[in-house]
Amino acid sequence: MPVTMKMDWNRLICDKRFGLEDYHDPRRGVRSDFQRDYDRLVFSSPFRRLQNKTQVFPLPGSIFVHNRLTHSIEVACVGRSLATEAAIVLRERHGAQPWAGKIDAIGEIVAAGCLAHDLGNPPFGHSGEKAISTFFSEGAGRELQSELTPGQWADLTHFEGNANAFRLLTHRFKGRRPGGFAMTYSTLASIVKYPYESVLAGNKNKFGFFTSERADFSRVADELGMLRRPSADGSLRYARHPLVYLVEAADDICYEVMDLEDAHKLGLLATGEVTELLLSFFEPERRSRIVDNMERVDDPNEKIGYLRSSVIGVLVNACARTFTDNEEAILAGDFEGCLVEHIPEREREGYRACNALSWDKIYKTPDVVDLELAGTSIITFLMEKLIHAVRYPDLNYSQLLLSKVPHQYEVDAPTLYGKVQAVVDHVSGMTDVYALDLYRRLNGMSLKINN
Repeated sequence: MPVTMKMDWNRLICDKRFGLEDYHDPRRGVRSDFQRDYDRLVFSSPFRRLQNKTQVFPLPGSIFVHNRLTHSIEVACVGRSLATEAAIVLRERHGAQPWAGKIDAIGEIVAAGCLAHDLGNPPFGHSGEKAISTFFSEGAGRELQSELTPGQWADLTHFEGNANAFRLLTHRFKGRRPGGFAMTYSTLASIVKYPYESVLAGNKNKFGFFTSERADFSRVADELGMLRRPSADGSLRYARHPLVYLVEAADDICYEVMDLEDAHKLGLLATGEVTELLLSFFEPERRSRIVDNMERVDDPNEKIGYLRSSVIGVLVNACARTFTDNEEAILAGDFEGCLVEHIPEREREGYRACNALSWDKIYKTPDVVDLELAGTSIITFLMEKLIHAVRYPDLNYSQLLLSKVPHQYEVDAPTLYGKVQAVVDHVSGMTDVYALDLYRRLNGMSLKINN
């Protein structure tokens, strides 16, 4: 009978730092290395820029809605709770193992992974990802295909924020230290939802690392003992690191529930509609107690906020239990889908109802669509101008434009792929406001002329 290969927590939880492997020091301080990951992210410029990147709704006027920063902080809180609940069960289950103490770090790793999971997303929400990829597949970037390898072309036509986050955290940008953020191996692996390269993305536009980071991801995955999947053509694919499931579940919980709360605050959804939907997560007795508590306050937003927190608690418990119940399948790389697809029926149907309502009444509202249209136009324009500039750097306009690109981006890279990546790095790192401001400046719309 063949032996089933599976991953090992003793290897999966690893505080070795990417790019600083030769300096690895096992001594312990006040903070663990995974806590240092979390703190390093909080104090970083890319994380701060998330405050001015759209989550779903246009950035605030009189009503403050979620942006990428507030979303990421909330996901980190939920992820830590999820992982802590799971760790209690795993610690008891594996308490006799000499490495059992490592399991206590799961909450720290998942919190850091949650904090980093959206770092690679471009401005203007998910439409920004689409704008970059379609610039190459449908727009002016199509003419570059013959000059790139199939893998490089797939990187661009399937541009993905998740893969971009791995690059942002690991790439040595000009003037920076080796290893990028020098994060721990486990934190890096915990954010890669799709652990395969872009040539395997198919129609879903999902993959985990660019061609330029292929060897880097392989180094991390092999060190952690992640299972490599066989491939006839030599393409790279691994089973997920188990903690990815917890990071993903925290993200799924937050965006689904918080989008409803934002839509309610904006008046897109009625209080009664949201209340009925969120109450469907609870069995009758618990539902009755929640309704009694809601009657103690008059503010509709407070009522929905209380319901939201209760639903998040239910989903955290359900996902943590699903994770530990399926530990063996997850470690063997056999678990299919995400955790929210396998939670108990009541919670699963409630989640699906939330998702259906979001697509029906939130994601296609005029303000959201207008933002996507404007964002696509802005990103397409900037990509076109910057790609032309790096290809023809001796032109006068190119020299002027490239002088505005931050030094860290290698616009003079020795290869076309490197130059194009520098442009994508620059554009994807922009905030909504900066991208709009640069668009206006390049079109002469914000020129200051003193009479």
